[in-house]
Amino acid sequence: MKIGIPKEIHHGEKRVATTPEAAAQIIKLGFSVSIESGAGLGADISDEAYKEAGVEIVPDTRTLWKQSDIVMKVRAPERNLKLAIEETDLLSPGACLISFIWPAQNEALMQKLAAKHVTVLAMDSVPRMSRAQKLDALSSMANIAGYRAIVEAAQHFGRFFTGQITAAGKIPPAKVLVIGAGVAGLAAIGAAKGMGAIVRSFDTRPEVKEQIESMDAEFLMLDFKEEGSGTGGYAKTMSKEFIEAEMALFAEQAKEVDIIVTTALIPGKPAPKLITKAMVESMKPGSVIVDLAAEQGGNCELTEKDQVVEKHNVTIIGYTNLPSRLANQSSQLYATNLRHLLTELCPEKNGVINVNMDDEVIRGTTVIKEGNITWPPPPPKLSAAPVPQTEAPAYQSVLEQQKKSIIPPAVKQLLPVIIAGLVLFGIGAVAPESFMTHFTVFVLACFVGY
Repeated sequence: MKIGIPKEIHHGEKRVATTPEAAAQIIKLGFSVSIESGAGLGADISDEAYKEAGVEIVPDTRTLWKQSDIVMKVRAPERNLKLAIEETDLLSPGACLISFIWPAQNEALMQKLAAKHVTVLAMDSVPRMSRAQKLDALSSMANIAGYRAIVEAAQHFGRFFTGQITAAGKIPPAKVLVIGAGVAGLAAIGAAKGMGAIVRSFDTRPEVKEQIESMDAEFLMLDFKEEGSGTGGYAKTMSKEFIEAEMALFAEQAKEVDIIVTTALIPGKPAPKLITKAMVESMKPGSVIVDLAAEQGGNCELTEKDQVVEKHNVTIIGYTNLPSRLANQSSQLYATNLRHLLTELCPEKNGVINVNMDDEVIRGTTVIKEGNITWPPPPPKLSAAPVPQTEAPAYQSVLEQQKKSIIPPAVKQLLPVIIAGLVLFGIGAVAPESFMTHFTVFVLACFVGY
């Protein structure tokens, strides 16, 4: 089968779906790989590097899409303004598309793709399970986004992150609040601590407390008992009382911190609003908010998607392409995720994919199968609960008690001494007198030597 890698057309997108190293591994699986000319330039990868890896360079966009049995992209299909055509219309009937899709937010796109009778695997729908970690492109990109969020915050903050003690005076370190301690949040914590800031973090899931504290950050606790863990490692929607308590906490923290990084998302729903206009107004002049949930509506009321705005003397960053701002390494990680997916789809290494819907990982990733929408997937199968041990018959417990009561515990402790004494007594009864004399001297010598 032929795999095609088109150039990304989304504004500001510099990533590419494969790298020369990943392409070489894909070719070993039996596939032929083609890439649109210039697709890797935004990630600092030349056409010549792809040629050396055995990849065919295709100069024409339409030709690439038409000849590809499998199309691998980063962004979901959208309208190609240069060609005045939808990318979905470029797909050949019966082809396979692998990219980010976001089916919960893109119902119209799902219908268009289904009408083309194609098979679609969404990299944002990879199940959260141990076996699928190597395919988890969301975590790969979130890790980069969390790091880059701190870099962007540092650029707009315009002050030291670490504290300084000089002859001219003392400068306190910056205070950073990270809301949400998932992959992106933990990456932001690590980057901020590495730059010397004082970091505190909040998450509705109590199990992340140890992870936060292991990175030398402070975990903010609420005096409120409610479990916040949802399915797939995500947080769930909390009760009204819990939300009121956490909003009060954020209002208090907003007055103290210099930088806020928000990462809170709920699968299939708009991002929760956690930072209100009043909180922004209460922040110190020159503070910075980085909203990693901007693409899903934002955690801050004043966030503007893909924009950097200054409101009430606070800079609010709403970039949705943070991984693309580290395009080379983002492409490397994403390409590796795709390569692992193809390895799962092509276990025979014969260049033909098998979308096995009995495989839990592939089933969860597949959102359209041959024109039939298969999203959302069924809930993951849970391992059978252990069969509770039935109560043993009464006569068994009686026998066990009798066995236990035959030898009292005190006698059990003295039993070795008693046996040793009986053995020595038996030896003394039959051995000559000289043996016992020498044996006594030997025992005393052992005690003295010890």
